[in-house]
Amino acid sequence: MRILALCLAVLALPATAQERPPSNCFALAQGPDAPRVMPASWGEEVQTDHARIRYLGHASFAITSGGVMAVTDYTGWIGNPDVVPDVVTMNNAHSTHWTANPDPRIPHVLAGWPDANGPAQYELDLGAMLVRNVTTDTRGPFGEGARADGNSIFVFEAGGLCIGHLGHLHQIPNDEQYAAIGRLDVLMVPVDGGYTLGIDDMAGIVKRLRASVVIPMHWFSGASLEVFKTRMEGEFDIVETGLSEMDFAPSELPGRPAILILDPTPIP
Repeated sequence: MRILALCLAVLALPATAQERPPSNCFALAQGPDAPRVMPASWGEEVQTDHARIRYLGHASFAITSGGVMAVTDYTGWIGNPDVVPDVVTMNNAHSTHWTANPDPRIPHVLAGWPDANGPAQYELDLGAMLVRNVTTDTRGPFGEGARADGNSIFVFEAGGLCIGHLGHLHQIPNDEQYAAIGRLDVLMVPVDGGYTLGIDDMAGIVKRLRASVVIPMHWFSGASLEVFKTRMEGEFDIVETGLSEMDFAPSELPGRPAILILDPTPIP
C-alpha cells in the first residue's frame, strides 16, 4: 500500500469574500499527480479555496469553507453548544440521522425526505457553499415499508470541491441519479454492511462515483469497516489517518483514489 504524504495545514488569512471557488462537479475528473492530504486543527480559519471535513460520529460530518459550516445527518448534538452551523441536513430512515427539535438558531434545516409538496428538492446557495440533493428510495423510516424519495444524497460544492454524502442509502442509484450527483471529489459512504446496503453494493457505488477521497461512516463497532477496507484494497489506498478532521483542496487531492479513515470526535 502506498503511503499518502500528510502535510501540515497552512494557517489561513481571514476570508474577506464569501464567493465560492468554481467547482467541476459535472466535468471529468482532472487529478494531480502528487497525492497530498492535509491535517487540520479545529478553530483555525479555513482557506477559501479549501474545505475542512470533521467526522463528528455515526453519519454526521461538519463541512466548513469560507466561513460557512454545514453538518450532515444532524441529530441535534454536535459537541460544543456554542457552535451553530449555517445549514444542517437530515435523513429520517433512522432516528440517528435526524431530529424533530433542531437548534432554532440554525438558519437552514434541510429535511431529506418528502413532505406535502413532494420530494425534497434543494439548491441552497450560501455564497461560499452550495448545497443540493438527489433523492433515492428507502425501505421507509425504521423499516416500515418502501418509501419513494425517502433518502437524500446531499452534495456540497465548497472550496472548489464536490463533496457527496450518501445518507442512509438503501438503493443503488440509477443512471439518472448518478448523472444528477455528478462527479465527486470526496465521498462519505455508509459501510455498516446491511442497515443501508451490503458491502459489495456499496463498493460498486464507490467505484462508479470515482471520488478521489472516500471517507467511511456508519461503521459501528468497526467490523464492517474492516470488511469494506479488505474489499477495496488493491484499487484504493487505505490510510488510517489518526485524525478527526482534514483540510482538502482541488490541487491537493490524491492522484490515486484513497480511503481515509477519520476518528469520530465531536466539536470541542
